[in-house]
Amino acid sequence: MNRRQLALATIALFASAVALPATESVAQEMQRVSYKTPAANSKYTIQHVLDVSDIPGHQLRLFELRRAFPTDAPTINGVKMKESISRGLSDYVDTNGANVNYVEYVMENGDKFFSRQTTVSQSTIGADGKRKNIANGSGVITGGTGKFATIKGVVRTMNVFDARAGINDGETEFEYSIGR
Repeated sequence: MNRRQLALATIALFASAVALPATESVAQEMQRVSYKTPAANSKYTIQHVLDVSDIPGHQLRLFELRRAFPTDAPTINGVKMKESISRGLSDYVDTNGANVNYVEYVMENGDKFFSRQTTVSQSTIGADGKRKNIANGSGVITGGTGKFATIKGVVRTMNVFDARAGINDGETEFEYSIGR
């Protein structure tokens, strides 16, 4: 191999060493999607409440909350979301406390992805005497199927709710990447 061939081979090797990680980093670039789900599109389909009896207002609640997207569905990786199904357990005293949710996101093409979230709920009484419950949460995307098989990322949520009245008005943000 002469000097010229050696130089060209070295340049080609160097270029491919730089290009491969660059291609991988583009594939792993984080995307951000946020959306709102009004209470009208959210429904508690299952609720089981147990009074703990140690102090007044202490309850454990097992629930399923379904959110539909009849219009303005969020788009993840080029696919519109059809619905989300949250299954969780709350441990509240007068609607203050912790909540763990497992969420299944169902896409229009039938693919799904999943998250595990921890939420903290705070209940306040306004000047008008009405109770306002706000739950802030975050979690990780734990996996998916089909086009979402390699999804990774985080989920952040903020919900204003009244479980007894069946009201849940939410905001969600995903920060995710989908590998190859």
